[in-house]
This record gives sequence, structure tokens and C-alpha cells, in this order.
Amino acid sequence: MLLLAVLTVSNLACSHATVTRHNNAQNNTAQTDSANSNNQALPSDVKINAYVDKHSATAFGTISEALAAAPSNSPTPFIIAIAPGDYYEKITITKANITLAGSGADNTRLHYDAYSGAPRPNTNANPHKTWGTSGSATVTIKAVGFTAQDITIANSFDYPANEQLPEQHPDKKHQVQAVAVLTDIGADQALFDRVRITGYQDTLYLKSGRSLLRNSFVSGHVDFIFGGGQGLFWQTTIETRARRTAEGTSKPAPIGYVTAPSTQISQPYGLVFAQCKFTKEPGVANQSMALGRPWHPTTTFADGRYADPNAIGQTVIMNTWMDAHIAQRAWYPMGGTAPNGKKMQFMPEDARFFEYNNHGPGAPHTNNKSRRQLNAQQAADFTAANVLNQWWPNPTPRYYPSPE
Repeated sequence: MLLLAVLTVSNLACSHATVTRHNNAQNNTAQTDSANSNNQALPSDVKINAYVDKHSATAFGTISEALAAAPSNSPTPFIIAIAPGDYYEKITITKANITLAGSGADNTRLHYDAYSGAPRPNTNANPHKTWGTSGSATVTIKAVGFTAQDITIANSFDYPANEQLPEQHPDKKHQVQAVAVLTDIGADQALFDRVRITGYQDTLYLKSGRSLLRNSFVSGHVDFIFGGGQGLFWQTTIETRARRTAEGTSKPAPIGYVTAPSTQISQPYGLVFAQCKFTKEPGVANQSMALGRPWHPTTTFADGRYADPNAIGQTVIMNTWMDAHIAQRAWYPMGGTAPNGKKMQFMPEDARFFEYNNHGPGAPHTNNKSRRQLNAQQAADFTAANVLNQWWPNPTPRYYPSPE
């Protein structure tokens, strides 16, 4: 069974297949959207555990407050339904089986504007301490069984405005990696259904565990999907955002890289895209975007601190439509620190970068040997069951709760 033209999931483990009733203070009834045939039927007696609506006296005013009220280790999903609105919050998921259910990605937005070089608040002991890349995340997941659905999660740092400032401008920011979602150590079985994840540089950091992005949307331009976790992107739109120089002209190609995997060599699957669409914002030139480069994170070893030689990143893109912005030279090297302290280049040919049966104007031309292809037998190994190690959750229902 290829991953692929047809995907059968009936024989896969479905850890999110059933939602059960919980005792809860909010006690709001969830409903399904009958117009969406992909949604499972929701029993009429299923209850939402917590409701967030900044305009309601009977609901939690923030997502953080609802998370604080959740049990530490619920054996079944603790459902937090979020009303339409704009939620400026920075949250960390440390409790198992949390579900954040928005009212549609166009209606509910969770965002924060931290970036790597920004000073952390409340650090009087060390006023120079910054967020760092991981710390910049709007949502950090450190627990098993997290689900986000029908919501936008954004890092709203204004990268374009900063990029157009001259280097000598006093307001110019540096170290502008700005993560929207991080699956950190402790995360596993993270599900994103009908979710929009937006940013610019380092938008989605899949550091650890298994993640499924299904019928979703991810945008950015520099290494905007990266890390060493296992991520399956299924029928998801991957959009490249435009870049401009201080003079207002387009950046020279490549303007960025879709992926920067750091998959451990012992791990058979990394970042896998199946039946996706690689699209572009207006203003993104043809042949301007690369598919990826190999990230070897600087790591502390017994004999020193240097680029991890065992991070043999994997990006595999299958049965996917690519617009014309994807360059025929799609894979690039990436720099790192050698054990002797000198800078070195890690070559894409040494990573696990492969395609299979892609199409569209950005797909590889005939005889483009720089874009390596899987054969049918190799592609057959990339099933959902294999990539996610037997985990495939049922489609999530939509929740349209009303606080009483």
C-alpha cells in the first residue's frame, strides 16, 4: 500500500477515535458539522470539558486558564472549545490528551510574537537572556496525545517589516527565528486537523515524537518545517511566503528552504509529505524556493560540542503537486561545526532527500538527477502505518459549543 494515491486506515490504531464524557464545570454540548462528510458522528451526550470565550461571563477568558483547570493526566481527551476571536497567548502543553478545538481556522487565532533574539520577560537576574529558537514558540507541546483542530496557530513577529529595515537601522532585529508550534521532548501523537500554522522562519519545529498534520496549512520561507521528529503531512498545503530586501526587491534565489530535517540515522522516517500541495504567495518568483537542506544541530558530546554527525535528515515528498516556485535545484547544503571547531558543509546527497510521483510545474523535469526518486518498491514502505508506527487517529468532529 503506497502513501500515496489511496490510503486505507481501517486497520490502523486510532488513539483519538472515541471521545467520552467527562465531569466538568462548563458542561457544554458539542455538535458536529453535518456538512463535512469527513467528520465522525459525535454522540449527542458528549460534553466539552472547558469553554474559552473572552466575551462570556460563564467561560474561561483565556486558553491558559482553561489549561490550568485540566487534569494532569486525563486518560481520554480533555476538550477545550474556543470561541471565535484573537487570543494573544503563549502556552505550553504539559498535560496528556489535551484538545484545543477552535471555531474554524478563519475564526479562531492563537498567536504570540516572540522571536529567538528577543529578551525574555521577568529575567532580572539575567537581563540579556533571550527566548532562543525553541523558547519563541507560540505553542510548545511536551505531553502525549495533544490535538489541535479548526484553529490558526501563528507566530506573529513581523518578519517582513524587520527584513526590509537596513542593517544599520536602530530598530533592526537579529536572530529572528520565530516558531509557531514546537513538539518538544515528551510530545508524541500530536494531531493537527484543519489547522493553519503560520510564520516565516522556523514556523513548525517537530523536535520529538510523532505528529500528523491532516487537511491543514503551513506557511513560511526559511527552514519553516524542521527538526528530528516523525511528521506525516497528509493532504496539507505548504505555502512559501514572499521575501523582500530593504530596497524592496525580491531576495535572490533560493529565498528559503521548505524543510531542514535533523532525523537521527537510527530513525527510519522523518518528514513525509503525501498528497500535499506546495503553493506560493503572490510575489514569490518561479524557480526561487528549495525543498530543503540537511540540519545537523550543534550537540554536546563527550569529546566536545559540534554538529551531530548522526542527524542524517529525511524529507520524502510523494504524490504532491508543486507550483512553479519550487526550483529544479531543490536540495542545498547546510553549514555546521566540525569536531575540530572549523566550519564545514553537509551535502544534500548525504541526507535522505527523495521524491516519488510528484507533479505540477515545480516537479522535477525528466532526467533531473539532482532530485532523487524512490522506485515503487521503496515508496511502498512509506505507509501511514509505518511512518506513524501504527498510529492513525480518526477524523476529528467539529465542535460548535455555546456557553450557557
